[in-house]
Amino acid sequence: QVQLVESGGGLVQAGGSLRLSCAASGRIVSINAMGWYRQAPGKERELVASIAKDGSTNYADSVKGRFTISRDNAKNTAYLQMNSLKPEDTAVYYCNAVAVFTFTGYENVRWGQGTQVTVSS
Repeated sequence: QVQLVESGGGLVQAGGSLRLSCAASGRIVSINAMGWYRQAPGKERELVASIAKDGSTNYADSVKGRFTISRDNAKNTAYLQMNSLKPEDTAVYYCNAVAVFTFTGYENVRWGQGTQVTVSS
């Protein structure tokens, strides 16, 4: 079974930076796309950024120019570099993996457990 583990969240002052990591494990052959979502209290989960296997990326308008998503296919790991953080970036950040091929089968989508990011003003 594929598992995703996020790390790198924490408390940072406005204007600061954090780097999130998402490591996928579980006899993985390939992962089509990986993404970062976030959910703030009382709000719906929203896409922050996604990256395809070929490296093409997609960003929410609210983070363009501040956040950068990347991935290491050999390590089945995705990263989210977050710069110029704002209090409104405060949320639980979730990683997901889409279309995961393993040596034993296929999983359409998997989610991590989430990591808290808090930006103080």
